[in-house]
Amino acid sequence: MAISDSQFDEPLNELRRRIEELEGFPEGQEKELERLRGNLRKSTTEVYGGLNRWQKTLVARHQDRPYTLEYVQALMTDWVEIHGDRAFGDDPAIVAGFAEFRGRSVAVIGHHKGRDTKERIYRNFGQPRPEGYRKALRVMKMAEKFGRPVLTFIDTAGAYPGLDAEERGQAEAIARNLIEMAVLEVPIVATVTGEGGSGGALALGMGDRVYMLEYATYSVISPEGCAAILWKDQDRKNEAAEAMRITAPDQLALGVIDEIIPEPPGGAHTDPESACRRVGDVLERALNDLQRLPTKELVARRYEKFRALGAFDEG
Repeated sequence: MAISDSQFDEPLNELRRRIEELEGFPEGQEKELERLRGNLRKSTTEVYGGLNRWQKTLVARHQDRPYTLEYVQALMTDWVEIHGDRAFGDDPAIVAGFAEFRGRSVAVIGHHKGRDTKERIYRNFGQPRPEGYRKALRVMKMAEKFGRPVLTFIDTAGAYPGLDAEERGQAEAIARNLIEMAVLEVPIVATVTGEGGSGGALALGMGDRVYMLEYATYSVISPEGCAAILWKDQDRKNEAAEAMRITAPDQLALGVIDEIIPEPPGGAHTDPESACRRVGDVLERALNDLQRLPTKELVARRYEKFRALGAFDEG
């Protein structure tokens, strides 16, 4: 099946539409439905098994992927959201609060992009301002005070680059989160669920365990931004994505993440319930391991984990 960079999933969407139409009137259509479902499974395996890095970026950005509040709804109970940074205001691009997760009290912090146009504007398309990161830090410090592990869900194109964000100390807010997360005395488990964009992602990403969904991305800049800077041509985004090595297998090979969480066939957006369940199983396993560690050992291991990233030549 021939696939293009931007329309690679259109044949799959056409098969899904035909299946939905027949499911509305299934009488006498059982064999055709079975045939179409088989074709969809086979085609999905073929298409998604051959995606290049730019195509995986498009999957990571898919508007139907689950966001933080969907993970909360699917995995948590007794959710209590915390608002505001007690300095300037509230930032809806980041949601934060406390919940029960499979018998544990946890703090949950993550980006949220919004589903429709109105909500996306309200949440600034998941691009936080400084007060969002300060709200996140406020909740982390509360979690530390009460001995609650922290779960973060990362999905942002990056921190908001607007003038108002810079005026209120965007860089300082991100740096402060990194400093405080490095020594936070409770377990931190970070999961890149979609786009892991630049410092806007890293400000929630310093975890004892760092996971990525199979089709998520994690990078210092978007492929479009990289292409615009290097070649003054955003159309070379495909080339940039290949050079940047932004996919989950790339990050695992580089040692940036600890594990890849497999997605349902066709990506998390095709079966959000299954995707959330898979994430929940990995988070539970991580907490089982981390909560056994003494506090000093936990923090020391986190420090060594991030000090070991990257390669350098002393010569």
